[in-house]
Amino acid sequence: MSNVSSIMNAKSTSEDINTGLDEGLRKDISKTLSDVLGASYRLMIKSHVYHWNVVGPLFKPLHELTEEHYEDLFAAIDVIAERVRALGNVAPYTIGNASEFAPDGKEVEHLTAIDMVDDLIAEHEAICRKMREAAEKAGDNKDMVTEDLMTERLAFHEKAIWMLRATASE
Repeated sequence: MSNVSSIMNAKSTSEDINTGLDEGLRKDISKTLSDVLGASYRLMIKSHVYHWNVVGPLFKPLHELTEEHYEDLFAAIDVIAERVRALGNVAPYTIGNASEFAPDGKEVEHLTAIDMVDDLIAEHEAICRKMREAAEKAGDNKDMVTEDLMTERLAFHEKAIWMLRATASE
């Protein structure tokens, strides 16, 4: 019974972590990663909504591309949250009002495929800016793991921007 008690009372705080990154830095980087996480959720939801609702001549390529994107984003969200935990902080458990993440239903009904692409490009670009900030902060403070994670994610988002632009070009 004492083993169960000790497991149930295990520490979940970050004060005992000694990996070469001080607690203040780990908290700061975790906050930045949490911002990236929220933006990633927003983009995942928008990509999924647009996947369901795109119509017109770009239906098939955009339907397939947005599916690839929301599946990748879903997996990435888990990796980013796990990095926050590895830094000794609680992964975000509230991400604001999720209803604000998706476009308004009336908007979606009247958006063209090009409108959707433009919106997704803007979201990907915004995440790129957040990720560059996170990567720079991490790199400047010798957190190579976070820097590498952000570099890997940046590659995905920059490729997504290129593919979206190519899909919608005339």
